[in-house]
Amino acid sequence: MAKEKTLFVCSECGGTSPKWLGRCPSCGAWNTLIEQVAGPAGGSANNRFGAQFAALAGSAELATLSEIEATDIERTPTGLDELDRVLGGGIVDGGVTLIGGDPGIGKSTLLLQAVDALQRAGRNAIYVTGEESGAQVALRSRRLGLPQSQVQVLAEIQLEKILAALDATRPAIAVIDSIQTVYSDQLTSAPGSVAQVRECAAHLTRFAKASGTAVVLVGHVTKEGALAGPRVLEHMVDTVLYFEGDTHSSFRLVRAIKNRFGAVNEIGVFAMTERGLKGVTNPSAIFLSQHAEPVPGSVVLVTLEGTRPMLVEIQALVDNGGPSPRRLSVGLDRDRLAMLLAVLHRHAGVACMDQDVFVNAVGGVRISEPAADLAVMLAITSSLRGKPLPKGFIAFGEVGLAGEVRPAPRGQERLREAAKLGFSVAVVPKANAPRKGAKEIEGLTIHPVDRIEEAMDVVRQLH
Repeated sequence: MAKEKTLFVCSECGGTSPKWLGRCPSCGAWNTLIEQVAGPAGGSANNRFGAQFAALAGSAELATLSEIEATDIERTPTGLDELDRVLGGGIVDGGVTLIGGDPGIGKSTLLLQAVDALQRAGRNAIYVTGEESGAQVALRSRRLGLPQSQVQVLAEIQLEKILAALDATRPAIAVIDSIQTVYSDQLTSAPGSVAQVRECAAHLTRFAKASGTAVVLVGHVTKEGALAGPRVLEHMVDTVLYFEGDTHSSFRLVRAIKNRFGAVNEIGVFAMTERGLKGVTNPSAIFLSQHAEPVPGSVVLVTLEGTRPMLVEIQALVDNGGPSPRRLSVGLDRDRLAMLLAVLHRHAGVACMDQDVFVNAVGGVRISEPAADLAVMLAITSSLRGKPLPKGFIAFGEVGLAGEVRPAPRGQERLREAAKLGFSVAVVPKANAPRKGAKEIEGLTIHPVDRIEEAMDVVRQLH
């Protein structure tokens, strides 16, 4: 097949050039020219876009929203409960999922386990590998305890051959590992370039929608942790998952950033074992330290990850500083820590101006929600005074600049999760306390507070 002509389009202004230039001749921006396939002039039937989309462009008429028949989306469980939780219940026919993560974190391992489980459930699966040979994939399946796996493997990086194989077999699910290694003959740029990644992802997405095959794309990440390639890649697909975790820890988190078929910000927790990734049913155990007796500066927070309440230990250490005291936080926003210290001084009379303050979320988890404010402030006060909080103590709530304690979303679920794990004392915003006449949470004594001063008074009485 003859190669199509290409031109270079500026991503800033849309100007074109027949060859690559460092600077756009139209707007003067640097390094913005990206190679694209040039369609023939005129509106003939051979127009590139018309030919590519002809198969998908069915005749559609205007319809009233209320009259359109809406049916529930069918999902196929992958056999990995934690992955199903993140996906919203399982994979969707014709859905396109993009999963990114650091090298060696376990993306290929997770997907090989998932497609093997789907194959055993009677769903035909193809694993397309562009980074490894078929023998390497087979070796990994033996290590994972899957010696009799019936998953079909294709070691190929040319897009046209991959699409031909998928069209011939029409599998229920196809994994492309990874999208950065795939290239199309229509473009002259190297695999992994912006043009190649975008063009190949667009072709695979169109195939998924037309055939009903669920496609999973593995993506590389940049040094900053974002998915490599054009940002439009995330807009093309239905679901974007990030695989997170510290390489020094055996635990991994899979987080949904975008999901057209389910809730976002859901997380699945896995433990890396010799036999692959195993789901962790009680992730709170990872983020809690095992103290024989309560220690100063330690408070347990009930945070929310998607729809899942999780218990995380917040630790604070306040020590003599010097002329320029340090403010350091790990897993929490440093600017928010400075703000909380100011509120603590102004409204609760607790001064740390000449003290070093270190705050840490145990287990390497990152907490972005403001409901951690109250727990952080109580941990700092406990460390400063050298007095531990009572055993079985939890706290959550947002604290404002005026010293008010604001409610956290889904407070009742947080309290029930804490009671289920054996916690007995809770300091929470007044709006999150069970209402009068509501069913009491068994085994949990709840102290509702309106302001940070009230919270400090309650804690002093509990010592």
